[in-house]
Amino acid sequence: MNNNLSIGTKCVQAGYKPGNGEPRQIPIIQSTTFKYDTGDDMGKLFDLEASGYFYSRLQNPTCDTVAAKIAELEGGTAAMLTGSGQSANFFALFNIVGCGDHVVASSAIYGGTYNLLAVTMKRMGVEATFVAPDCTDQELNDAFRDNTKCVFGETIANPALRVLDIAKFADAAHAHGVPLIVDNTFATPILCHPIEFGADIVTHSTTKYMDGHGATLGGAIVDSGNFDWTKYPEKFACLCEPDESYHGVTYTERFGLAGAYITKATVQLMRDLGSVQAPINAFMLNLGLESLHVRMQRHSENALAVAKYLKSSDKIAWVKYSGLEGDEDYELARRYLPDGSCGVVSFGVKGGRAAAEKFMQMLTIAAIETHVADAHSCCLHPASTTHRQMNDEELAAAGVSSDLVRLSVGLEDAKDIIADIDNALSAL
Repeated sequence: MNNNLSIGTKCVQAGYKPGNGEPRQIPIIQSTTFKYDTGDDMGKLFDLEASGYFYSRLQNPTCDTVAAKIAELEGGTAAMLTGSGQSANFFALFNIVGCGDHVVASSAIYGGTYNLLAVTMKRMGVEATFVAPDCTDQELNDAFRDNTKCVFGETIANPALRVLDIAKFADAAHAHGVPLIVDNTFATPILCHPIEFGADIVTHSTTKYMDGHGATLGGAIVDSGNFDWTKYPEKFACLCEPDESYHGVTYTERFGLAGAYITKATVQLMRDLGSVQAPINAFMLNLGLESLHVRMQRHSENALAVAKYLKSSDKIAWVKYSGLEGDEDYELARRYLPDGSCGVVSFGVKGGRAAAEKFMQMLTIAAIETHVADAHSCCLHPASTTHRQMNDEELAAAGVSSDLVRLSVGLEDAKDIIADIDNALSAL
């Protein structure tokens, strides 16, 4: 597709162009397997000598079509879909990180991702060092080790809502010869393009704004194609040396920098670990993507209005929203998120945990849900739910206080959302 087209046009048009008499919407290829005339034809697929499909656990035409759209939206060279955002982050990391390796990560990340790095991958022999998103250059550089393989962060942290200084983290990663992986779930490519600021790999929980309707689980990984793995062949032998499980193919030689990373993640990790996204989920995700540019503008407008109201209330202890003037990340948001800071607002209710929980119970429009980032307003108390596994010190490092309420501002009328909040606060 023409790269000069606007992001809104790409949301609608990218990834799929029907031919004469073909379906206007992407077809749902709901098939586990695919037929071939000869064993030799299929053998070429198994040897990665030809492109095509043989089993939907690895690849499916519907999923690949939607992945291609997301790649275009992010400005990447290749992409793949996964069964969830968690599997997307795991695959993105595990594709280049293994036993004995080390990861540098921002401490302000989603609790499930923190747990993935600090607990699950630690059991696999991978160590992680967490640094504050506003750490100094020296503190960031001091976190690297000889066995560091990548840096990880979130554009807008869930639920601390800290904005990552992508360029700073990218510069540090590249100075140490490793890629930067950025989870762009909350910002989406509508509000931020991490690749333009130096990110090498971008991940998404497509379950959130990309779907936008609380209907389908999914994840995505996008490769920028910019990181030169061949400059560090010993560090990234998994991409630069023959893979004996595929008859000695070397991914960087066969598929180049534009395709090596995603090809390996698909034919190796998806082959062995599964976590495929169903074709029907990909189809529904595509429907969400078609209106993403319209919805993100409304989410951001509504959230800013709510943040301003909360800041004016004497029953609110603090408000975190990077689009709010005076916020600690306001200047970073002006650089990385000039078109809006998404629809999520975090704040503290005076009276602590008990007051926060009572406040949520009094809301009628915003429901108490584990979910976030869709058309319906919803809220959550992370310290007792998504970040429940963390101790007080870890919560503080992640920017999650005991009084924090995460409010996902939906597409309802902003006046009604604010009136609902006002009524709930009045009941305290």
